[in-house]
Amino acid sequence: MRKLLLILLIGCAACTTQAQDPKRKAEARPPAAAPAASAPGDTLAQIRALAKDASCNDNGQCRSLPLGALACGGPSDYLAYSTLRANEKQMNELGERYKADRQAAIARSGEMSICRYMPDPGAVCVAGTCQLGAAESAR
Repeated sequence: MRKLLLILLIGCAACTTQAQDPKRKAEARPPAAAPAASAPGDTLAQIRALAKDASCNDNGQCRSLPLGALACGGPSDYLAYSTLRANEKQMNELGERYKADRQAAIARSGEMSICRYMPDPGAVCVAGTCQLGAAESAR
């Protein structure tokens, strides 16, 4: 019984030693992102801040922005915004940056997702606010 206990303790000590090996930790760590790259959450926060005031007078001022990326491809969501309040070019640039950030994160992590097609719902002006919805139903 003592021999079995001794073998078990030696095995546990070996496992603990490998787990605390600093060289092994450094190898397992993914490479750090470039300092110039922003975190995907920061970009999304900028997008949401620009789209916060989605007030509108008619459907022509409303746009839908594809957000992020799924592992299988396509956006993970859409966001309605108003061209009356937000710069459309800036919104599209931030949307592309967020998409690229998400695609890079997916590639690094090996993330998987369900393969579903999310059609662009369009955006319409409802009660003075841009909202996601079928543009055909508002006409």
